Formats: sequence, structure tokens, C-alpha cells
Amino acid sequence: MPDTPPPSAETPVAQALARIRARIAAACARAGRDPASVTLVAVSKTHPAERVAEAIAAGQMVFGENRVQEAKAKFPALRAAHPGLTLHLIGPLQTNKAGDAVALCDAIETLDRPRLAEVLAKEMAKQGRRPDVFLQVNVGDEPQKAGVAKGEAASLLRLAREEFGLPVVGAMCIPPVDQDPAPHFAWLAAFARDQGLACLSMGMSGDFEVAIAHGATHVRVGTAIFGARG
Repeated sequence: MPDTPPPSAETPVAQALARIRARIAAACARAGRDPASVTLVAVSKTHPAERVAEAIAAGQMVFGENRVQEAKAKFPALRAAHPGLTLHLIGPLQTNKAGDAVALCDAIETLDRPRLAEVLAKEMAKQGRRPDVFLQVNVGDEPQKAGVAKGEAASLLRLAREEFGLPVVGAMCIPPVDQDPAPHFAWLAAFARDQGLACLSMGMSGDFEVAIAHGATHVRVGTAIFGARG
């Protein structure tokens, strides 16, 4: 059997993608926004390359992975077959994996500390690749969660831009699961405006419509497309 179904095949992934795209369009209409201003990042973590191929067949070309090692095992062959594919790293990044992240990814959404900024800058200079960088902010100030504290976000952004010359294009957050996400999205949107950041990665399967209402340019949707984690 071929890895990639023909475009006409209505796989469960293709059907789910159609539903999500319709919901994004409706959320944009309510917010008075152009649906083209929102990029759907299909979060394929823990799902096999065959499910990614089904999404590609349905026209999805932007994906998100949590772990560098999983992305390294899954995406080089997919990218070779589909040169327009775009890969975002959306999980915490250890400095010893920064080289692989720079080599593999088109965007790194999880810059959250000075040491990582330094290592990413060195790897970008060494490899001659400059993936987009998003500052991950711990908007709920949760001790167990990755992301720079809100009170330190501006200083880390300044360091990343001015000292290390990183191509920081946006901000990313994951609100606390037990709280209304709207105030957290509003805070990140205001921060991005104040700092001149054009991109806002916020909103997942359960709250992406709220995120769009607050200006999200990238929404990270996994479960609603691929089902429960494999």
C-alpha cells in the first residue's frame, strides 16, 4: 500500500482537518479576520508518519512536534517527499538537542532561557540556517511548566535579539488547563504588540477559537486532527 493516500481519499484525518479548517474560518469571521491570517500547525507528536502523510494528502503542510528525536526519526523522509513541508518544534528544548533542532525545524517555538538563546545562536551561525524563533512565556507562572516568567519575558527577548541576533518573530504560550485561557491570550497579545512581534502561537484543540479571537496567528491542534495520542 502507498504511504500517502490519493487526495480524494476521505481518511479520518482528512475529515478532521476539514472540520478544523471550517471552525478556524468561522472563528475568523466572528473576529473580523481573514482566515489566511491564521496558520494551522497540525501537532503530530506520538503519531506515526503514515498519519502525517494522510494530512499532507489532505493539503496540510505545517506540522508541530514536541521532541527533537521523534521529529528526527519521522520528518526527513517526509520532507524529502514533500519539499514544501514546514516543521515547528513546540516542546521544551534541551541545549544538547539545539543543533538537531536548528537542522530539522523551520520554527522553534520554545525559547525560554538565556543559555538556550546562546546555544541556538551558535548553532545557527555554524549551520547557516536561521529557523524562526518564538519566545515561550509561562503566562500562568506555573512552576512545573516550561516558559520564561512573564516578568522576565521582555529582558529575555531583548537579550535574544540584541546580544545573540536571533530571528525572534513571535511569542507562544500554553495557559493553565484549569483556568479561562482568554486573559492569558490577551496578556500575550498585548506583550507581542508592545514588543513588535508579528506572530502569536496560542490555542490548542480545546481553545483555539478563543485564541483566534485574541489575535493568534498560529494555532497548534493535535488531538482534534489525529485523535488521542498514539
